[in-house]
Amino acid sequence: MKKRWIVLGAIVLAAGAIALFNAPFWARATGELTVLSHRGVHHDYPRDNLDNETCTAARIYPPQHAFFENTLPSMEAAFALGADIIEIDIHPTTDGEFAVFHDWTIDCRTNGQGVTREQTMEYLRTLDVGYGYTADGGESYPLRGQGVGLMPTLREVLDAFPEERFLINFKSNDPDEADLLVTYLDAFNGTNYERLAFYGARPAERLRELRPDLRITGRKRLMRCARDYMLTGWFGATPDECRNTIVFVPSNYGWLAWGYPDLFLQRMRAANSDVFIVGPIRDGERPGIGGIDDAETFEQVPANWRGGVVTDRIEIIGPLAAERGS
Repeated sequence: MKKRWIVLGAIVLAAGAIALFNAPFWARATGELTVLSHRGVHHDYPRDNLDNETCTAARIYPPQHAFFENTLPSMEAAFALGADIIEIDIHPTTDGEFAVFHDWTIDCRTNGQGVTREQTMEYLRTLDVGYGYTADGGESYPLRGQGVGLMPTLREVLDAFPEERFLINFKSNDPDEADLLVTYLDAFNGTNYERLAFYGARPAERLRELRPDLRITGRKRLMRCARDYMLTGWFGATPDECRNTIVFVPSNYGWLAWGYPDLFLQRMRAANSDVFIVGPIRDGERPGIGGIDDAETFEQVPANWRGGVVTDRIEIIGPLAAERGS
């Protein structure tokens, strides 16, 4: 009986020591809150019953503006509203460019047809990227004609915003796309890789082989980082999967990360990684990186948080973040 109490006491002491070692007050919040705008200012839509084939342009909320995701006017508006970094999507084209566009095909949003990466940039420039948007099941298309010629190249984006930061999302699973992108960016005079980060599957893994110094992440790497940090973070170790990357933390699961928020952020920064809080994971919703999209969810972000937040509604969260910063 006495031995049992000794063992129990040792376990309690060890747990207390680990908790104390990982207490967030060992770190001091530094820097400023950073806002990552997903796709810039765009038309949001309900997230229920989504799958990879869903045409999200055909289920938007009633339009409040005429900005289209992944376009230069949208990005300019997002930066003006307080975005510090914008996530954009890219596809290689048959004439050596990279088109900035979300969908795998052009059928949903535009007046064209076919796989995006199988087109020339010359053709993609002729399309109306607002053609397929409807909020009433196809009864009306109020944005048609307002997006003609607005699909940009990656080169045009980086040239238009030479000092701003971007998270570049590979939309394919072709690892060769990483080689194409490195060649493309290296040929672009003055490419500053410090302001770029990258997200994706196999292309991102290949890019990590080519440029291990860059911040690169993806769904599988995020899962490996979370697993390894849970196993080793309790004694202060930062696993390799959490280095030179971007870590996304759901707002309702941050407490699971050792040292969250400030000590965890400090450890990730020491490993050259950025940390962004994303929207809560809810039962029944399709897994993915959702945004902090309303004032109520923004309140769940720790008051002194000096990392990043991701939002799909920069027009709401940008001003709130600025108010908190002031």
